[in-house]
Amino acid sequence: MKHRIIFAILMSFTLSLVMSAWITFVNIGAHPNFFSLWMNAWLLAWPAAGVIAFISGPFIHKVAQRIAEKF
Repeated sequence: MKHRIIFAILMSFTLSLVMSAWITFVNIGAHPNFFSLWMNAWLLAWPAAGVIAFISGPFIHKVAQRIAEKF
């Protein structure tokens, strides 16, 4: 369980940080307030990503194992 929680925190941190930067940039470009807008988007995205990663992690792990076994 400890591993699952740590994994969800790290994975959600990384993905939400990168994805929020990308989506913010796509939506507004190199805006003067880019960093603050990005951080606002990231602060909203990280908790949601954490919950999603924690809940869906075991299912996705099983699906990935099944796919890997076929190749």
